[in-house]
Amino acid sequence: MGFRLILEGEEDLHIVGEASDGAEAVRLVRGLNPDVVLMDVRMPVLDGIEATRAITASGSCARIIILTTFDVDEYAFTGLQAGASAFLLKDVAPSDLVNAVRVVASGDAVVAPRVTQRLLETYVRGAAMPAPSTAPRDPLLEDLTPRETEMLEAMAEGLSNAEIAHRYFLSEATVKTHVRRILTKLHLRDRVQAVVYAYETGLVVPSNPDY
Repeated sequence: MGFRLILEGEEDLHIVGEASDGAEAVRLVRGLNPDVVLMDVRMPVLDGIEATRAITASGSCARIIILTTFDVDEYAFTGLQAGASAFLLKDVAPSDLVNAVRVVASGDAVVAPRVTQRLLETYVRGAAMPAPSTAPRDPLLEDLTPRETEMLEAMAEGLSNAEIAHRYFLSEATVKTHVRRILTKLHLRDRVQAVVYAYETGLVVPSNPDY
């Protein structure tokens, strides 16, 4: 109810449905075709992770934001793997919640990139994934140009389009073009999936063990 009141106060945002459990969420998404879904991790009947997986597997274009209590919740990472576009803490400030919905709807950036990076680094370090020198290289990476590989690495750092543009002396429009090409070549849903991919393939590894 609190989230609904916050979002309904914005002229450009419209609440089209509300579900009491994961199974109902899947049904509503199928019928209402929303742009963005706020998904709680822990719900009755069908939890948020399985609901997210079902929605993305159905081919829905809805972008999903996972809501969690802890910023290093392993379930939140599983949600990203299942196809969520981002995650937010449940005590998120109203202005940040509104901005997150807009950002995810636009597809231009990862919500709370620094927090998302912390989650990824914590999970990957705990999972003891192989270093780039030992991890099998995904053949799809060979399709990326050197510049696109740089863009993917920068995305994995949690940099926004504006920050990437500043680093490489490019326009934001050019960065957006690179991002679209990367997602197409790697068959990825959105840029947060590209970040997950970069970690899982060993393209990048946690940079600071004390992060």
